[in-house]
Amino acid sequence: MNARILLVEDNEQNRYLATFLLEGAGHTVLHAHDGRTGVALASSERPDLVLMDIQMPEMDGYEAARLIKSTPGLDQLPIVAVTSYALPGDRERALAIGFSGYIEKPIVTDTFVTQIEHFLPSKTAQP
Repeated sequence: MNARILLVEDNEQNRYLATFLLEGAGHTVLHAHDGRTGVALASSERPDLVLMDIQMPEMDGYEAARLIKSTPGLDQLPIVAVTSYALPGDRERALAIGFSGYIEKPIVTDTFVTQIEHFLPSKTAQP
């Protein structure tokens, strides 16, 4: 399934790598460089999945996820934390806020796409 994935990431190298891997698998990647822009794009573009960094300028990933999840029609949108913020309890905090999953950086290029695709909602085929 080709999905529209919103990547909310402030680091250019991380954006490049994730985009390269996801587009190589046939997905379309939308970009936001900070949490505030990510919230706006999630609302306007209605992606299939959001990949969210945690430590970003303007608004961190926790607050951005809270705002996305509180937007009518986006409460079921899967959001996956992709972060180097990996202290004890961070995964649990992200899941409690409403993240669907948590992937630590640096990402493993051989498995990243498969990990991400696990969180994509199933789309039913239209006859």
